[in-house]
Amino acid sequence: MKYVLGVDLGTSALKAVLFAENGEKVAEASAEYPIFADQAGFSEQNPSDWFDAFVFAATEIGKHPESRELAGISFSGQMHSLVLLDAKAEVLRRAILWNDVRTTRQCEAITKTLGESRLLDITKNKALEGFTLPKLLWVKEHEPEIWTRVSKFLLPKDYLGFRLTGTMHMDYSDAAGTLLLDLAQGAWSSEVLDAFGISEGICPDLVASTDQIGTLLPEIADMTGLPSGIPVFAGGADNACAAVGTGILEEGKALLSIGTSGVFLTYESDADKDYQGDLHLFHHASPDGYYSMGVTLAAGYSLSWFKEQFAPGESYVELLDGIKDIPVGADGLLFTPYIVGERTPYADSKIRGSFIGIDARHTRTHFAKAVLEGITFSLRDSMHLMETRAQKHFTAVISTGGGAQNKDWLQMQADILGVTIETLASEQGPALGAAMIAAVGSGIFSDLSSAVPAFIKKKATFEPNMANHAKYDGFYATYQAIYPATKPICERLN
Repeated sequence: MKYVLGVDLGTSALKAVLFAENGEKVAEASAEYPIFADQAGFSEQNPSDWFDAFVFAATEIGKHPESRELAGISFSGQMHSLVLLDAKAEVLRRAILWNDVRTTRQCEAITKTLGESRLLDITKNKALEGFTLPKLLWVKEHEPEIWTRVSKFLLPKDYLGFRLTGTMHMDYSDAAGTLLLDLAQGAWSSEVLDAFGISEGICPDLVASTDQIGTLLPEIADMTGLPSGIPVFAGGADNACAAVGTGILEEGKALLSIGTSGVFLTYESDADKDYQGDLHLFHHASPDGYYSMGVTLAAGYSLSWFKEQFAPGESYVELLDGIKDIPVGADGLLFTPYIVGERTPYADSKIRGSFIGIDARHTRTHFAKAVLEGITFSLRDSMHLMETRAQKHFTAVISTGGGAQNKDWLQMQADILGVTIETLASEQGPALGAAMIAAVGSGIFSDLSSAVPAFIKKKATFEPNMANHAKYDGFYATYQAIYPATKPICERLN
């Protein structure tokens, strides 16, 4: 029996999961690290903390005898976050994270310099604060003494890969989130680089997610107890790995993931889709594949906010008890989950959430159901863009995260979206996708699709009640009218 190690370098913690080649989870270990916010809008981490977290987690994994038979290691990583290295490969400053929002002026400059249309032609994405290019320009403008010493930039998982192997690479799925990649050509864009005076020499070599980038260095093996010389594979961006780990590897399937934010993601066979920047379009971890993605900024966060404010001390089970007895549309009560602004389909930092239609008959349970319906309507916005802009047709949607923990909410998702909702027997998130990448890279499987039967098992299926779906269509049309109606009000309030 061979084994693979999937490493997920997240925003708050690193998780390492050891899997057997039959998909069975053998062991798991994790370690947290801090985020530094020295000023409002800043969000940074020390790359050395990621490495220390890996050493801790890998040491725990190394205590299991199965680790002696490791066939490969690969990674999933938080996207966009900027790591800068000097000519000696030393870190120049703390990493600027994806959720750092200091770069609004740089985003405006990017759009003005290239023009939004040309930027979309090349990168398929608008200039947003989370992306890597605005962070590079911020350092260039505000920290020139550091900028002059920059020899290479990496993203988090690629920095960890460098520490484990001594080589520097970046896979296409992560490069697609830098705003420097010509998505269709699969190469760094000289036009974008030249427009902002950035040398292509600071960009790492591009590789496929399943490409081997090196082997585990002897000193890392000594530190962790893992065997020296284990093949290490490039890995992918967290959302790309989440797509792999849920089997989103062909047209017609989508992933609906609800954590603090919410994601609706689907496979794309080419980069020709014109979403006009209203959806993200990135390289997939699957060779020659892509994925489009919409984001609800406060999906699970809307529910946790509601619970903290109106049901403190109660469980989610208690809070949501009885929602199935409330009619579709919560007796005319609608909620928009814009409590921290929104990303898809409205990139609007000033919009705020609303309860619309409150009357005296509404109970707390009505409000709870309205929150769930509003979150799901928001994710339907992303699905709607895919259907109308790219003529997508979905046969099934995999639901993961907090939205997959309540059967009534799962049925609601099926009814609102009008498609079959499926859940998974085991949710290991991006770490599972990283492990599958290692399994393919090491030759256990020929490609990612052939690894799916071993690693991904379905748990339950929820078919849509089409009578309820027809009712929800009417409420969804009303929901869509709330944003344009409340936008000017929110702007005045802000």
